[in-house]
Amino acid sequence: MSGELDQQPISSADEDLRAALQAARLPTDDLSEDGRSFFRFTDRNATVGYGGLEHYRDCALLRSLVVLPQHRGQGYGAAITGQLLAEATCRGAQTVYLLTDSATSFFERLGFAKVDRATAPAAILQTRQAASLCPASAALLAKRVQG
Repeated sequence: MSGELDQQPISSADEDLRAALQAARLPTDDLSEDGRSFFRFTDRNATVGYGGLEHYRDCALLRSLVVLPQHRGQGYGAAITGQLLAEATCRGAQTVYLLTDSATSFFERLGFAKVDRATAPAAILQTRQAASLCPASAALLAKRVQG
């Protein structure tokens, strides 16, 4: 991987985004709802992955992060996460949350920590991801990004 990735805003209707999420078995049912921002990440003009955020005043939900299979294991997941955290911070988030049932250890290595769902803000718990799209067994993680 060479330095910072190019980050381009994309529509929630982007077919490549939806295909990448479906291939990774990540939710796509709520992509077009309000309050979501999605990005394509490229390195040397090659798409390496996608990621998104949902913004809720002083917190955000990191979601839809996927590195394309041919680019995994090269540091792109960490780079995309870092750039999404910076984006969330720029938009006023103090804490970023995420739900995962398969990448807990990856996100813990990046400074996220498991939190009890009962302690999460109502705005996060009421997202479709938390309320219905992710199984109750999915871990909720959080990382303080400012404040």
